[in-house]
Amino acid sequence: MIAAVTLGAWLPLSSVLGQIGTRFPAERKVVKDPVTGTMLTFLTSTPAGDTKIYQTHPQWTADGQWLVFRSNRVKGEALAVHEKDGTLIQVTEGGYTGMLNLAQKSMKLYLMRSTGGPPASQGAEGARQRSALQKQVVEVNLERLFADSKAGKLQPTTVYQRVCGTIPAEMEAGGDMALDAAEDRVYFRVGKTEAAKHLAADTKLADNFGPRNMGAGPAGLASMNVNTGEIKYVVSVPFQIGHVQANPFVTGEIIFCWETGGKSPQRTWTVLADGSGLRPLYPEADYEWVTHEAVISPDEVAIAIMGHRKINPAKDNNTLQASTSNKPADPQNPGQETDWGPSGTREKPTGLGIVNLRTREMLIAGQTPSGSGLWHVHGSADGRWAVGDDFARNIYLIDRHSHEMILLSAGHKTTAADHPHPTFSADGTRIEIQSAMLSADNRSMNICVIPVPADWLKRRYDGK
Repeated sequence: MIAAVTLGAWLPLSSVLGQIGTRFPAERKVVKDPVTGTMLTFLTSTPAGDTKIYQTHPQWTADGQWLVFRSNRVKGEALAVHEKDGTLIQVTEGGYTGMLNLAQKSMKLYLMRSTGGPPASQGAEGARQRSALQKQVVEVNLERLFADSKAGKLQPTTVYQRVCGTIPAEMEAGGDMALDAAEDRVYFRVGKTEAAKHLAADTKLADNFGPRNMGAGPAGLASMNVNTGEIKYVVSVPFQIGHVQANPFVTGEIIFCWETGGKSPQRTWTVLADGSGLRPLYPEADYEWVTHEAVISPDEVAIAIMGHRKINPAKDNNTLQASTSNKPADPQNPGQETDWGPSGTREKPTGLGIVNLRTREMLIAGQTPSGSGLWHVHGSADGRWAVGDDFARNIYLIDRHSHEMILLSAGHKTTAADHPHPTFSADGTRIEIQSAMLSADNRSMNICVIPVPADWLKRRYDGK
């Protein structure tokens, strides 16, 4: 057990970054998809640097009315937008690092922030210096904030934000954080020095893998009780950890990945909160390129098994067409460098895979007929739908019962600053993405919600 440095502390009354609860003019627009005809609801529509929460985490507040996202409207702060009326409100003050965690049983937001250090504008060196600082886990009371902001009676920041505890600097905590299903603790990544303390002396550490020179270990996970600030160590592994997420339906279950920036020797992993049960989630072969895992139901994790690389069938050994050079990644079709190895072709099954955490069975829910294959994937918690984007920023919807797949939305511009990252709402009726469709610079993104087609929602199976 590791004692937290600070318990029950409160944040400063002021911040140079902006006033929590500040409201901005609504930007909500309903736009017809130029390719599919689907009606798209853009909740933001100006070039303000909007990006959604990653698809490994909930996007909507517990009441299903607000979406929380990152934005440069107030540099370094998070905003919320009301899905129906477009109201925009700043929901943090004092900044944050890494992942935003929305509770699903209460109107709470949890985040991590550094206690000081150089600003984000100082780039990689500033990030390195901040990583060596203490980190605070902060709780935001959204229910009270929304009510006071609507009434025009905002109170001091301390009324809405509470420090749950402080993580010692020597743990080098990262912002890769996830909220347990019981909503009484968060899990977070720790640095190499701390992780090494908890590894067996004879453990062989992984080296970097692939052209991005990432993946070397060790790394680890720890947890903090958000009510008491108590910190407990979870597990160490001999490789770099990324994409930390908690099963939002089952308490004490963690999913994470071996992060290399691309193909990993073994991408997906799971472990229990007490450190037991560490194992690969989906044991992969050398020829498989597995990526972008996301928990979608109590027992299931969606994964993308990539088929984005072409081979040269004219050669006897079917070498990759890019094998004559280790060329840099194409931003519209990344991962072509030969240093990634032989994986990612369509010689073997690829597509949107769904792994059962209990039976360990995996099935392919769907596959694009051509092109790169699906890249970021998700699914509805009721088991009806799956969704994925491809490198062209197209959004594909899959009926998991019939395996029918349709192009739901397109035209989101391959020049966008990032991929759409589709994520289902809790009730499985809507999908949130980030899109540059409305951007004059063809790059800046906005928050967009896509409905599941009405005729699909009416479908019944086995008389249900």
